[in-house]
Amino acid sequence: MKNILLKLTASMVLFSASTAALSESLTVYSALEEEEIAVYMKAAKKAMPDVDINVLRLSTGKLGARLLAEADNPQADVIWGWAVTAMMDPQVLKLLEPVKVAGVEKLAPEFRDADSKWFAQMGYMGAFCVNKERLEKKGLKMPESWADLADPKFKGEVLMPDPNSSGTGYLHVNAVLQSLGLEKGWAQLEAVDPNMAQYTSSGSKPCKAARTGEYTVGISLAFTAMKSIEDGYPLAMVFPKGGVGYELEASGLLASSDNKKDAKRFLDWSMSDSAITMFGQYKALITMPGVTQSEAAKASGLPADLSTILAPVNFVESAGRQTAIKAEWREKFAR
Repeated sequence: MKNILLKLTASMVLFSASTAALSESLTVYSALEEEEIAVYMKAAKKAMPDVDINVLRLSTGKLGARLLAEADNPQADVIWGWAVTAMMDPQVLKLLEPVKVAGVEKLAPEFRDADSKWFAQMGYMGAFCVNKERLEKKGLKMPESWADLADPKFKGEVLMPDPNSSGTGYLHVNAVLQSLGLEKGWAQLEAVDPNMAQYTSSGSKPCKAARTGEYTVGISLAFTAMKSIEDGYPLAMVFPKGGVGYELEASGLLASSDNKKDAKRFLDWSMSDSAITMFGQYKALITMPGVTQSEAAKASGLPADLSTILAPVNFVESAGRQTAIKAEWREKFAR
């Protein structure tokens, strides 16, 4: 009997230790860029040293597909930094649980869900990444708009993300369509299509390819352009006339999480003053009031008042019609 009790006690201890270990593990799904995540996670782990934080980085489209595929067997606790147009999908909203995150009340209403299922303290903007050396070598003029990219001289010199796999791709397409209207917007995209060398699955790849001189123009992210300029690449960051596409990066708690305590701690950390300040050193768009523009942003030419360049994006409309827009884009441009 004594041996049996000892065995039972040992089993209970092992089970408790295993449970404790599991309770200290957190799985986070994110569409933030890898360069950002590496920096942010150092700070997050320092703030939460008792938690094993595991981040799975996926593109916007792949993250959504994974969430829905896992709906009956969820694997994640937190969504962190994902396109709000994707987050607002009714199928995704069903997977989220309302959570009161410290500091969210400081955000303007348009940057947080009325039912507390998501909030967005940061975002990303589109930009043209133009390699100045290749531009000069090819005898091309600096493009200032989408219309300029339709010039036959740019044939094979332009890269852009596929909106079906990349949130960056969708924000660019959405900005053109909302700024010009559907008829004129599609016509503009069709005019540029013959000059596209490739549609990529990554939002940052077009800029990275342009900065190394593989192509002249990468339709990409302002963040990648700013970082590239800071690193010394011969790159110009151009904000297309007519309005720059942008997207909010939302975060939320998955209702299926078995570690909601630490999940909330992580979300609370992401809204802390120290985290917001850190995000401001990398993000082109911070929604929290009072954040000072980074030196990299100033040096790359990012305006202090972003309202002067941003497209008139309606996120409710953007989220509601994205499936139809992506389907039409595939029909017109898929290769």
